[in-house]
Amino acid sequence: MAWLLPAFWLLLGQQLRNNLPYMKRLLVKLIKLITYGLLVPVLTFLGTQFRLFFESQKPKFTAAYWRQKGQAIRQFNLFKPRMSDIRAILRFALKGALFLLLGFTIFYLAVFTGIVGGAIPSRAQLKAIQNNTASEVYSADKVLLGRYYIQDRTNIRYDDIAPVAINALIATEDVRFYKHSGVDTRSMARVLIKTLLMGQESAGGGSTLSQQLAKNLFPRKGRRIWEMPINKMREIIIARKLESIYSKQELLELYLNTVPMGGNLYGIERASRRFFNTTADSLRTEQAAVLIGMLKATTSYNPRLYPERSLQRRNVVLNQMARYEFLTPQEADSLKKTPLKLNYRYITHNDGMAPYFREQLRQELVQWAATQRKQNGQPYNLYTDGLKIYTTIDSRMQRHAEQAVRKKMAQLQQQFDAHWKGRTPWGSDASVIQLAMQRSDRYKKMKAGGADEAEILENFRQPVNMQVFNWKGSTTKPMTPMDSLQYYQRFLNTGLLSMEPATGFVRAWVGGINHHAFKYDHVRSRRQVGSTFKPFVYAAALEKGINPCEYFPNELTTYPEYEDWSPRNSNGQYGGEYTMRGALAQSVNTISAHLILETGVDRTVSLAKRMGIQQDLPRVPSLALGTADLSLLEMVSAYTAFANGGYKTEPIYIDRIEDSQSRVIHQYRSRSGTQRVLSRDNAAVMLHLLQGVVEEGSAARLRTEYGLRMDIAGKTGTSQEHADGWFIGITPELVTGVWVGAESPKVRFRTISEGQGSRTAMPVWGEYMRRLAQDKEFASLRTGRFAPLPSHLQGMVSCPSYRDAPPEPENIFDRIADRVVKTYEDWKNQAKSNRERKQEEKRRRQEEKKNRRIHWF
Repeated sequence: MAWLLPAFWLLLGQQLRNNLPYMKRLLVKLIKLITYGLLVPVLTFLGTQFRLFFESQKPKFTAAYWRQKGQAIRQFNLFKPRMSDIRAILRFALKGALFLLLGFTIFYLAVFTGIVGGAIPSRAQLKAIQNNTASEVYSADKVLLGRYYIQDRTNIRYDDIAPVAINALIATEDVRFYKHSGVDTRSMARVLIKTLLMGQESAGGGSTLSQQLAKNLFPRKGRRIWEMPINKMREIIIARKLESIYSKQELLELYLNTVPMGGNLYGIERASRRFFNTTADSLRTEQAAVLIGMLKATTSYNPRLYPERSLQRRNVVLNQMARYEFLTPQEADSLKKTPLKLNYRYITHNDGMAPYFREQLRQELVQWAATQRKQNGQPYNLYTDGLKIYTTIDSRMQRHAEQAVRKKMAQLQQQFDAHWKGRTPWGSDASVIQLAMQRSDRYKKMKAGGADEAEILENFRQPVNMQVFNWKGSTTKPMTPMDSLQYYQRFLNTGLLSMEPATGFVRAWVGGINHHAFKYDHVRSRRQVGSTFKPFVYAAALEKGINPCEYFPNELTTYPEYEDWSPRNSNGQYGGEYTMRGALAQSVNTISAHLILETGVDRTVSLAKRMGIQQDLPRVPSLALGTADLSLLEMVSAYTAFANGGYKTEPIYIDRIEDSQSRVIHQYRSRSGTQRVLSRDNAAVMLHLLQGVVEEGSAARLRTEYGLRMDIAGKTGTSQEHADGWFIGITPELVTGVWVGAESPKVRFRTISEGQGSRTAMPVWGEYMRRLAQDKEFASLRTGRFAPLPSHLQGMVSCPSYRDAPPEPENIFDRIADRVVKTYEDWKNQAKSNRERKQEEKRRRQEEKKNRRIHWF
């Protein structure tokens, strides 16, 4: 057996060669061991004794030898031992002790060097310990909106932990914590004698807090019986290293931030918030005892699941605190009589404030973090690096927005259900449900798993227990997925976005009515915008030089050059003449069509793009009536130019991002006011025109029904077949847009009187602004005023919004002459429009040819 020691060193050398990156660290460890304990002489001596023993005993290892030894043991007299027997026992004991020491040394070295059990973390790694910490999202007024995490954890300092929690921990888990250096020999002896030999399970464990911390930081790799000694030795070694690196307070801080509290919950701070809705520094003694008591078994002693067990365990902790004089017996007895009182708050990513905004932010931050590098060169991780994201959202405005949505959408849904009572909104059109099924996660997962349509359809017809949303409160009941699709297709949804025109700061973001049931964010979804696009047409007309006080006839006109396109007014009324203010206030389609043709479709599209519309726009005259599909975010952003003196304002919702050490790693730099998209005069005129919508048009109810007294400009919008309702309103401090509609455009009110934007979207806007106006924190909004029109512009808009059409000339020759003149002017405008279109096409072809040439070279 003399080859064992050389074999060990050969194995160690092989391990070093196979792990070259760790060679230096392992060699340093070996040098330290040799220096500290003179390990080489000891191992040489033990190896020699080991070899000599087996060489001397080899001929004796026969059956006769063992029979002789057995007979000698039977003849041994404990009370009258022979000297030779005593010498033999002592010699055997000494050799056994030496063998055990050799075996333990080899085992220790094998674990220490990582030959078995894996590499032991170095001091540098232990110094750089950083728990996986959730990143947190804050509002502009410093309110926590939500968190992104893999492990639900918030790291806190030692000073932010209630002393009673520290005392409870030490009294229960490691009363000699301040006296040992990572290993408590008394506890280990107690475990050996009472727990292992005597079988007393109540005797407690032998792991110190430092060893438990090592287990929390570096979880065990195996749970089998023969792996237990390896895991224990690893924890002892790591615990001793931790004790040499950190102070006792730092170890307690690290432990209470690391300890699992059940499920995906980690640390004393998050446990305090979940079970008692308080912070770790505000824990009362009996509350701290409950949380510390959970450490023995987080599920068995969970106070929400098993309150009786938790209460008993709490009282055990209180007894331990009294036993070790952290409490007086009287205090402990009094606290044990206190009933278990929880204030349980479990918040998922679907709950809390601004869930749609937080999800949109999460998607962007994951991409951003992957491109940013920490000081160690690694990319940031949103879920583990404890970032602090400070947004522009105002929690008070956000709360008012969500309350307005909840109130008005519940009322509107009640009207919608009564409107379609006994009938399905989509009638016999099965494509609505078919499309909804194909968009569902269940369908996509089954399709990815190889299921065919028949199997998927059969699965959708099997009832399962599911949580069902309704405005009175969610309930759980059996329902087939197909029935669930039909149920949710009946709901009207909404999106609301509110931002400051001067800064671009987004103050409120509501993407839907309920994030549990409806994940789709309608702030970013694209829907047909209807008449809310008309302000871009009017702004382009002003930019071209058309007089806002020019009167335009409200006539039903057919345009043969555009496939006999004949735009109609939604109310079916024609006649009279309108100025721009009157036509915009009454949303007259015939005049909007006339203006886009007179201004030019391309000119209108170009202006809309400059103002912030990112989606491709159809270059057809019907664009004036809002046939484009655009997002609420684009529309609200573009409208800010009307309130911002003609300057384009980008939406901003991240102010800054800090790392876990409060270092700013991203800071928003203001770019507002750097690009003018409208002249100042035309922006002011447009604001005046949009005020007419509220003063004399489709949004007049904002004054009468909601009592709003601040200056308001805005525009309602209704898409084809009234599937989408819009209202975008401007006040001196905010631009806010609201969209209302169902998931499918085929689900809608049957009549425009009920489905138009002034009946669906505008009430949500009005309720939101009413709540803000009544809030003392926003007193300035209540009486806000736009800047007055400059004197040189007042004359341009000082004209009645409407007048009756002048009578036809009496003389037939005058009628013919007027008709000829009008036909000539129409022909001239059309020719001009055609020339502009051809020039634009020629310019585009030249640009494409240039790009191809550049690409070729």
